[in-house]
Amino acid sequence: MAKTPSPPAFSLEFEKPILQLEKELANLVNLQETKDVDYAAEINGLRTHLTALLKKTYQNLSAWETVQVARHPARPQTRDYIDMIVKDFDEVHGDRTYGDDKTMVTGMGRIGGHKVMVVGHHKGRDTREKIACNFGCAHPEGYRKALAKMQFAEKFGLPVVTFIDTPGAYPGIGSEERGVAEAIAVNLREMARLKTPIVCLVIGEGGSGGALGIGVGDRLAMLQYAWYSVISPEGCSGILWKGGANAADAAEALKLTSKSLKELGVIDEILEEPLGAAHRNPRAAGDSIEKYVDKTLRELKRLPLDKLVDERYEKLRKLGTDAVTA
Repeated sequence: MAKTPSPPAFSLEFEKPILQLEKELANLVNLQETKDVDYAAEINGLRTHLTALLKKTYQNLSAWETVQVARHPARPQTRDYIDMIVKDFDEVHGDRTYGDDKTMVTGMGRIGGHKVMVVGHHKGRDTREKIACNFGCAHPEGYRKALAKMQFAEKFGLPVVTFIDTPGAYPGIGSEERGVAEAIAVNLREMARLKTPIVCLVIGEGGSGGALGIGVGDRLAMLQYAWYSVISPEGCSGILWKGGANAADAAEALKLTSKSLKELGVIDEILEEPLGAAHRNPRAAGDSIEKYVDKTLRELKRLPLDKLVDERYEKLRKLGTDAVTA
């Protein structure tokens, strides 16, 4: 009999019926194992019902519910994917100017058959790590660190793979004093002309300039239940409605889901997540990312570098034209 996963410790509001069913299933499996009573028919029935409920729920998520899934505490983060799919990872630190921003993870390794430079935001898991990582909001030294490592990759012929997962760049006084806007702007310019393949992946939140700072590349893909937007729903609600109460309305208006962005031509690919989203089966989500990166880098490596950069530039110049004509 297939092993029944334990219900997640945290559940979103719309997941409450799913959580209740998972608890019932876990209790029944435990009862069968401890009491030596055959509940196979009941267990199979509950599993079928659970699968159907997961499919129905996740096929009909609103934009705001998608944002909540992207923020789920158990959702895999950059370091989780590195552990899963990046072999022989060797982390490198510092921006050679100010310090080492723990929000921005950089290092060399192998994905599929490719040696790559990995760059990504990391939010942190427990309270201590979240504080150290500024909850995924990088300082200017984080973006300068990322660019230094990408330029290193260009020098030695390594493709760059970025993992985007941030609500935005850190907005504090120190960050502004050290030039966070300038650091992001320089990254946009330099990534646009970097002579090496660049694959960008939105794995959770893709907020504002903080996401763009490592988001310029030859291909941009999103996990199915990630979001990517110029501003968070709460920020948009605060501007338009003078408060956060209309965040759900703002999420719909922003067209921030992978489906909407694919239709508008902002992203190139939607990477399907396992049933019930990546927090229910991180390994399957990792496999999906690994296959996409491997396939995409094989395609990009066939292009001469000058043509690669020219096509990247043209792609960026056309960005959003589908939205204007839609």
